Amino acid sequence: VMMRVCHLDTCPVGIATQNPELRARYSGQPEFVENFMMFVAEEVRELLASLGLRSIDEAVGRADLLDTTAAVDHWKASGLDLSPILAVVEPHDGDHLHCVQEQDHGLDRALDQQLIADAAEAVRTGAPVHLTYPIRNVNRTVGTMLGHEITKAHGADGLPDGTIVVDLEGSAGNSFGAFVPRGVTLRLWGDANDYVGKGLSGGRIVVRLPREVHPDFVGRDDIIAGNVMLYGATGGAAFVRGVVGERFCVRNSGATAVVEGVGDHGCEYMTGGRAVVLGPTGRNFGAGMSGGIAYVLDRDGEFAERVNTEMVALEELDDADREFLAGVVAEHQEATGSEVAAELLADWPGALGAFRKVMPKDYRRVLEATRRAEEQGLDVVEEIMRASQV
Repeated sequence: VMMRVCHLDTCPVGIATQNPELRARYSGQPEFVENFMMFVAEEVRELLASLGLRSIDEAVGRADLLDTTAAVDHWKASGLDLSPILAVVEPHDGDHLHCVQEQDHGLDRALDQQLIADAAEAVRTGAPVHLTYPIRNVNRTVGTMLGHEITKAHGADGLPDGTIVVDLEGSAGNSFGAFVPRGVTLRLWGDANDYVGKGLSGGRIVVRLPREVHPDFVGRDDIIAGNVMLYGATGGAAFVRGVVGERFCVRNSGATAVVEGVGDHGCEYMTGGRAVVLGPTGRNFGAGMSGGIAYVLDRDGEFAERVNTEMVALEELDDADREFLAGVVAEHQEATGSEVAAELLADWPGALGAFRKVMPKDYRRVLEATRRAEEQGLDVVEEIMRASQV
């Protein structure tokens, strides 16, 4: 069945959807996957046996068993010396060609171990706690292991907002705040690397200028966080005082984010949530964006040239948009001390006129179909499916 609606949560055969009514239509069973993998395993055993091998481990490094004739004689390989790639390596001095020991990831030395120890009572009982630490760029995925402990104890609902507040000063490594659930607030005074808030799952992230910064330093034009912020986030909020890198909010499906500028490919493949950009964007904004809404401050009037309009359209703000922006910009200013937000709020009616709303075309159809079904007493799922096939 070719529907091309996998991104709309309206899959009529119940595969690409979380809607319980549609999922009930799926006829597959977990045993089908198990059976398929058994056939794969059987074929692997047959192939190994045909080569005179008893295991995958014995096959590793056996370049002498490769049929390389087609590759070596191919015209594209003319002039290339492939012998270093195809050489048979003989292990020596106790070395092995396959994995014989577990990799040491250094998790016992992770900053999260300290977070988990200091927040143990909060995780167990929900008693609020406020923690403070320095942070360096060798500290990666800070908050992720702590979030794991919360999810183990409390499930997907996490803890009440603001139960565990962690203040950090310095430069955060990759994936700061990845997968952090509800109940955790990470506030960073400094800067962060790529993948801030990857998979954010209800937590709150704040990135702002260092406390020691010169009073005349504004930061609105400077990079404070890296690429691919909020990749695959499903919930929560992030407020960043400064500019972030490329592919901001890629595959975001539920988080709210406010930043003061982004690089190329902002909101790529976004399916939900809200993104607010209080500054310039790079090219190709909104490519593949099928859900959620983005609001961009367009002071120079050139944003329309940077949008990929294949799946999105620029719309006028409505009353709900104005109310949302007023609240979220004020929250951004309070959380980060942003001068950009303060200036906007000081001239709020005038500032609203500079915002552009980016609305996915399919998402608009779904919203209208939902409203129509509710007003006319129709089946919401069926109405959305009809709208999706337009």
